[in-house]
Amino acid sequence: MKTIRELKLSNKAWSDEMRERKKDYFARQTVGQNPEVMWIGGSDSRVFPHQITQTRPGELFIHRNLANLVYSDDDNLMADLQHAVDDLKVAHIILCGIYGCNGMGAVLNGDATGHMHSWLRALREVYEENRLEIDSIEDPLDRQNRLAELNVREQLRRLSQLDIVRAALERGQDLTLHGWIYDLSNGRLTELFEVEPVSETSGFAMPLQDVPQMEDHLAAAE
Repeated sequence: MKTIRELKLSNKAWSDEMRERKKDYFARQTVGQNPEVMWIGGSDSRVFPHQITQTRPGELFIHRNLANLVYSDDDNLMADLQHAVDDLKVAHIILCGIYGCNGMGAVLNGDATGHMHSWLRALREVYEENRLEIDSIEDPLDRQNRLAELNVREQLRRLSQLDIVRAALERGQDLTLHGWIYDLSNGRLTELFEVEPVSETSGFAMPLQDVPQMEDHLAAAE
């Protein structure tokens, strides 16, 4: 783990290296951004969206929070979403969960307290709605990962119903929602859903009953 001083020195070294390699690198950064994708993911320090997708600065507009949750009263998320959809005109929104997410374990084990307990209320709802299925899974990690999959489905459903998203469809904006999940154990991304609008007025059709079991899509990714 680097110290604060080492972080500052590393930044200087990186800045010097980038200017040496591409003299106009930072000048181009100041021109603006034009990402086609908004990424809504977990706040896990082990996962860097740009790294795992090999994208460059300016290609992903990123919002992160604990357990990749969607709340219509979360001003942080809603401001990012408004900017991404209304101003940047992104064509895709990826909501990405994580196998091994600490938020899943906190809900299943009842460990969350204080602000975490309040924040994870939507995840507890997902668990309660699917308790019979989740509790029937023997392995604790598999239970946690199944909850992560089901959480992606629910948060994608919530995302599809937000006024900002629906307004974009009503004005004919090209927008597709994706539900992905990242596996910490092998570095692989798996797409659980791709949700396109049915019409400008009816919004998105969510395949609510079609969440694949973990072993099914993991085998397909082999």
